[in-house]
Amino acid sequence: MIAPIERTLAGLRQQTALWRKEDETIGVVPTMGALHQGHLSLARAARDKCDRVIVTIFVNPKQFNDPDDLKNYPRTEEEDARKLESIGVDLIYVPEPDQIYPDGFATTVSVSGLTDMLCGESRPGHFDGVATVVSKLFIQTSADYAFFGEKDYQQLQIVRRMALDLDLAVDVVGCPTIREEDGLAMSSRILLLSDRARIHAPVLAEVMEEMREKLQGGASMADILPDATARIMAAGFNDVDYLELRDGGDLSLLDKAKPDARLFAAAWLAGVRLIDNIAV
Repeated sequence: MIAPIERTLAGLRQQTALWRKEDETIGVVPTMGALHQGHLSLARAARDKCDRVIVTIFVNPKQFNDPDDLKNYPRTEEEDARKLESIGVDLIYVPEPDQIYPDGFATTVSVSGLTDMLCGESRPGHFDGVATVVSKLFIQTSADYAFFGEKDYQQLQIVRRMALDLDLAVDVVGCPTIREEDGLAMSSRILLLSDRARIHAPVLAEVMEEMREKLQGGASMADILPDATARIMAAGFNDVDYLELRDGGDLSLLDKAKPDARLFAAAWLAGVRLIDNIAV
């Protein structure tokens, strides 16, 4: 059975109030739609842990720097609902824009430090948009648990920091990255790649795996970065935004591997920005 779709905050709160009355725990999976197996794995994790599961679908205009990127972002609501059918999601929240940003909305949630690097450096204001909409969704759904994929690891750390700093009563759960058979990290943006470009996309993950082996063997980023970047570009990528080793906690920059280090990458292929990260 396809879960009911709710588009208003009033309707959402009416439903969650009934669940609260029964002392049922609520898990939320915030998404922008165009669901893939990565999203579905988050919904399954929520189903396993919580009495009730809400998947939200909202293409958040405040986290897009490029109007064309917002316009072209895939929107597949009916298909998304069908994909969630087998998981047993209790409610799909697809708010109208005015349910998130009503007339006169003037508040921005900003997390300093963690947003100044990686994707935050090349996408100014992006994580302010993420933190603002996620804080709204946490409050609107009154969720006990929220599930995010480690593919967007910087986002995960920012959301954790935001929830902690604002005393939001939600436990932010990180879930493993789900990959295609060829190793490419699953992403809604993959739908925007041409068949030809899609063939070359896995090179990003392949190069990162090779870098991990070298870093674990004692190499430094200074030693291996030039060749790794050249290999990505030679595979047909247009640009490498970043390819960096950072601490998995505070995201501080590293040159050599240490416990909890992670390798982060973002690169452009045929006009599509792909990101990935792996533990080192």
